[in-house]
Parts: sequence; structure tokens; C-alpha cells
Amino acid sequence: MKETKTLPEPLQERDSQSSLVQPSRRNFLKFGASGIAAATVSTWIPSALAEVASEPLVVVEDKDAPAAGEHRIKLQVNGQTHTLNVPANAVLLDVLRDRLQLTGTKKGCDHGQCGACTLLVNGVAINSCLSIAVQHDGDSITTIEGLAENGTLHPVQEAFWEHDAYQCGYCTSGQIMSAVAILKDPNIPPDDHSVREAMSGNICRCGAYKNILAAVQSARTKMGGAV
Repeated sequence: MKETKTLPEPLQERDSQSSLVQPSRRNFLKFGASGIAAATVSTWIPSALAEVASEPLVVVEDKDAPAAGEHRIKLQVNGQTHTLNVPANAVLLDVLRDRLQLTGTKKGCDHGQCGACTLLVNGVAINSCLSIAVQHDGDSITTIEGLAENGTLHPVQEAFWEHDAYQCGYCTSGQIMSAVAILKDPNIPPDDHSVREAMSGNICRCGAYKNILAAVQSARTKMGGAV
């Protein structure tokens, strides 16, 4: 009789946990490449830790008084208030990525030239790599992680998915956030030339500009605007 072989117990556990991670284009647009990579880690760790690893990191408010050279600020990020002690020269992008673990916003050139770090502050698109965190005490900030609602992608995210408006994906978060701001700005005409001009601060090194423009105009239609 042919001997039946079974996987070692640790491998069986890993396989049972694989269903927890479902990389997809939809999840990529919600969380970015680094978010998907972080989630995938749970398939390679013991099952006892998989549940913990799959949960989003929770930021505990800073309870201690600010140290010398620090300032206590409150940031309203994606609808959640965070109280943080930050150095006077802390960059907003770094605070969001390193302190709040919101890594969907990317650090590209770090000089405000590529647009990868674009996010919304009180509804206005800014380059977060050029912005000091203490300047935004009390402000409402929206990152790529905050666009989807109740598991449903924002119309711009949906349009980027439908029109394949990305290749490597590194600039995608910034492109989407700029597009959201543009579509809400009544001072930007809806024609293709005006959209290209308004999006010119967001560089796509893969050259997906044609698809990006198509996605923005498609989202405009979804949101009830005229093209």
C-alpha cells in the first residue's frame, strides 16, 4: 500500500492561515503596496500570531508631557483623533508613516517635486513631505486609507482600477488624492487639458498618464460631474 504523506504541522498551520490574506487590485488601491506586503507576512508566521498580525496597528495616545523640543498636537486623521508629542521639526509625512503606521502615503523625492506624498488637509491637496506636523494641530487629514467607506472604494479608486491607471503603483496614492481634490474644486474646468495641468504635480515614472486621465474623467462622471 502506498504510504500517505502529510505536511508537517507548522506547514499545515501556515496553509490554514493563507485565507487571511487576499492580495488584490482592490486592496492595493485601498492600502497601497506596502500595506499588502505587511498583511502577507501573516502567512509566514505561526498561527498563534497570525490573528494579531492581521489586525491594524492601534496608536496609543501620548500620555506623558512633551519632552524638551517637542510639542503636543492633535491630528484628526481619517476621522480618528490622535494626540501626539512630536519634535518641532517633525515632517507630517514621517509622522503619518512612522507614528501612525499609515504607509499608503509614499515618500518619493522628499522635495515636493513628485507628488507621491499627496494627501488632503481640510479638503485641500498638499505635499506632506514639505509640511511640518505642528502646523496642522487640529486639522482634518485624509490619506489614501481614509477614502473607502464601509468597504466600498471611493469613485476615484474604482476608476483607477477599471482603467488600469497604474503600473508599479508607487505614485498611485498621490495621484488618487490629487484627483479627489481636483474633482471637488469648482475652479478647475472639466476639460482634459485643464485636468492634465492640475495633475502636473504628480509624476508617474511608468508613464501611465493616458490611463490616469481616463480614470479621472470617468470618476467625474460617476460623481455626477460633466466631462
